[in-house]
Amino acid sequence: MQSAMPSVTVEWGVGIAMRDGTILRANIYRPSAIDGPIPAILVMTPYTRDHVHGSADHFARTGLACVVVDVRGRGDSEGDFRPNLQEAPDARDIIEWLGRQPFCNGKVGMYGPSYLGYVQWAAIKERSSHLATIVPTAAPYMGVDFPMRGGIFYPYLIKWLSYTQGATAQRHAGLDTRFWAEAFAAWHRSGEAFRKVGDYAGISSPVFQQWLDHPDHSPYWDAYSPTEDDFAGLDLPVLTVTGIYDDDQPGALEYHRRHLAANPAARARHFLVIGPWDHAGTGYPQLAFGGLQLSEAARFDSLGFHRAWYAWVLEDGERPAFLKDQVAYYVMGADAWRYAPSLGAVTTRSDPLFLSSDGRADDIFASGRLDPVACAGPPDHYRHDPRDVTGAEIDAETRASGGSLTDQSVALAMTGKQLVYHSAPFEADTEICGFFRLSAWIAIDGPDTDFYVSVHEIDREGNSIRLSNAALRARYRTGFRTPELVTDDAPRLYEFDGFTFTARRVAKGSRLRLIIAPMGRLVEATFAQRNFQSGGAVADETVADARAITVRLFHSAEHPSVLFVPLGEEAGA
Repeated sequence: MQSAMPSVTVEWGVGIAMRDGTILRANIYRPSAIDGPIPAILVMTPYTRDHVHGSADHFARTGLACVVVDVRGRGDSEGDFRPNLQEAPDARDIIEWLGRQPFCNGKVGMYGPSYLGYVQWAAIKERSSHLATIVPTAAPYMGVDFPMRGGIFYPYLIKWLSYTQGATAQRHAGLDTRFWAEAFAAWHRSGEAFRKVGDYAGISSPVFQQWLDHPDHSPYWDAYSPTEDDFAGLDLPVLTVTGIYDDDQPGALEYHRRHLAANPAARARHFLVIGPWDHAGTGYPQLAFGGLQLSEAARFDSLGFHRAWYAWVLEDGERPAFLKDQVAYYVMGADAWRYAPSLGAVTTRSDPLFLSSDGRADDIFASGRLDPVACAGPPDHYRHDPRDVTGAEIDAETRASGGSLTDQSVALAMTGKQLVYHSAPFEADTEICGFFRLSAWIAIDGPDTDFYVSVHEIDREGNSIRLSNAALRARYRTGFRTPELVTDDAPRLYEFDGFTFTARRVAKGSRLRLIIAPMGRLVEATFAQRNFQSGGAVADETVADARAITVRLFHSAEHPSVLFVPLGEEAGA
């Protein structure tokens, strides 16, 4: 069936045959006033075609064809939905079909955030000659930031799998924060194994169970992503988009790193944009999120920018004026975009701040210190008992927020159960841009535990803004492919090098706050897999296996613990 509108013509539910005979359904948007062949944009989505109507309509109104496809097993498409595994061959079949259509001039670009961004990277595994550019936004990298980060799974997986189960959209159920918060809190209080978390939402997912069967990085996860040869052979224009607070920022940057490592010559054609956005904001930028209120300088026309990119790479237009160098990043606090020739060049230097204390650093108001010069002292410690379900009764709406970027209630409630260190006040406005790194000597008196590390700006009035975070399961301290349980309570060096990218001008008089805490703490407890610390398969442990662990952090001459602070082009004093 065909429907004519003043500016756009839409064909609804067009069937596209895959190589195995499965029919996938697409909506085709075309500018009504253009008869000849034009470039086409492909979107493949598990969230049903209607989800992308606004973007597709925009591209068609500005002179491009746009084809939106329900991925296999979703919406009106045939087959079974196998998340992340099926998209590479299907993408190639669709691109080949699209490139031969009379309305297409043979040039196909791709578009979309999150899973839709993942599909674009999958497409290079079986690349079609018609594929002319990819623009992956907030793309998760399997095994890196989805379905685990730092070796730690999270209950959100069940929510996402329920959102994409069956053929139809589950939008209202998927966005019911109270329902999910209550389900996850009930699971947390039960003490049952992580494998059972779906039971508390009435969801049974074989995919979830299969993922849990592969907790280590392995060929299982490698199969989801492009190989080194795939990256080496990618010489198309690529635009990677992510946000400072994008949950899938680690994945988006992992693709960027691997592409440039495998094909250094591709640097000139791979652009990276890191904006002042959370995950949702990478596709639909907002000026307020997570307790932050941005200025008008942060306003960004995402669709307009994408259209300018397609005009450049698909229509031989001018390079978008916004792309002044290979990397564009927004410095919050300074309210300005900055540019660099590479991601590494964003950071001019990393200054060390040594952790120190008088032996007690477990209180926000009686914390340890972050000093530019090492100061020896007795080790700090906290004790984590996974049987403690404190916080599980907190209001479900509060829990559903997942922790605000500016909220300090968790840190204040964790006295005695975390380690806190503060720097001296900054003597000048200082731009912190890049990746923090924490090198810490830690001893635990058990086989395993999970760490959550975060860095915050604390302003003159005591307000907090989270800058970056990292998570790590102790058994993966030497690598995610080689788990090693801890066998004694001797101090070992833990390198927390998985911090998220940050870019912020820290105001004169502000301090840095470093928090080292158990993952799954209090209010945030139901937002992470629960490690009962017995050293067994974490997905199968229950409260009956629980073991309390004492964590000691050293800052002596022999075992110095150091936070490295990345400074930008206006480093300050």
